[in-house]
Amino acid sequence: MEKPNYPLLSFAVVLAILVGILGGGVMGGFAGYYVAVSAMPTLELAPAGSANPNPNPPAFQAAPPVTTNLVLKEDSAVIDAVRKAKPAVVTVVNQMQSRRGFFGGSTPPTASGSGVIVDSKGHIITNGHVIEGVQSLQVIYADGSKADATVVGIDPVADIAVLKVEGKLPAVAELGDSNSLEPGQIAIAIGSPLGDFRGTVTLGIISALNRRVGRQQGLIQTDAAINNGNSGGPLINTMGQVIGINTLVVRSTSEGNVAEGLGFAIPSNLVREIVAQLIAKGKVDRPYIGVNYQEVDPQVASALNLNYSQGVVVTQVEPSSPAAQAGLKESDVILALDSFKIDQDHPLQTILFTHKVGDTVTLTVLRDSKQIQVKLTLAPHPSS
Repeated sequence: MEKPNYPLLSFAVVLAILVGILGGGVMGGFAGYYVAVSAMPTLELAPAGSANPNPNPPAFQAAPPVTTNLVLKEDSAVIDAVRKAKPAVVTVVNQMQSRRGFFGGSTPPTASGSGVIVDSKGHIITNGHVIEGVQSLQVIYADGSKADATVVGIDPVADIAVLKVEGKLPAVAELGDSNSLEPGQIAIAIGSPLGDFRGTVTLGIISALNRRVGRQQGLIQTDAAINNGNSGGPLINTMGQVIGINTLVVRSTSEGNVAEGLGFAIPSNLVREIVAQLIAKGKVDRPYIGVNYQEVDPQVASALNLNYSQGVVVTQVEPSSPAAQAGLKESDVILALDSFKIDQDHPLQTILFTHKVGDTVTLTVLRDSKQIQVKLTLAPHPSS
């Protein structure tokens, strides 16, 4: 009677287990890679149940993948938003006033930017600097058709201009609520960079709110790519609503430090107020109190021995201004206007624009370590 060959059997079992483990690891890794790749929208897979080209399949075979056109929810939202807003975006071509050349001839220079149609009457929002020195204006729609445009009004302080076109409109964009924005949410810029690449879409996020760049305050900061020619075009959310008008990009500092992804847009709620006034009367009556000031940041607060970073320090009171008539002085710290506290997230200029010329407001002022209340009546800004 032969003895069973246990060592050989044990070796065969161990070998089978090892092969199974290694095979499972390889198949698991391959399956994970396959699932990841199959989720890419551009990949086409054979449908489930297609013929197996191998006439002798192995004993173990993974279940065939379920093939669908997979699009992430985020991608779908962006695509839907662009489809909604893009037809209302235009290229603005500014035929500027002629300049005499060196040899006596003159050629009218052209400049271009972007804009967005905001109502059924043909009003288009763009930047004021896009139409500087204008002699004639033309807009190019998303489908390539063209229309002449006229200037309704310009607000140089906010860098907003309103144009008007006649005839059939391809679409009208919806203005959203910029007060509801949060850093980190998706932002989409649409425009005509360099004037040639009409309808370009770039994707980013809201990087920050209430930024100040030069004299402009309350700007939306975004890392969505913005280039020359994008000026005046919309920044939209994932619902296709305009949440800002792209106005500038910072590429370097005065010290020569290079920056990337620093684009800025004028918030839609401010744009809405300005556009309403420009359409109604061709200009903006901007409320004015008549002070120059420095925002109180941590450095200023430390220098003034303040326990908080809030308000603005008055550096100059303009003669005959509402501030002068109310008795404001240099070195006063304006902490609030009515019930609105002034800080880096709520700039004085933004708060002022929520009021109208002729309104009487109460300023909370810190003077000689004591808080006082000062009433004054808002006057129209001299630039108006």
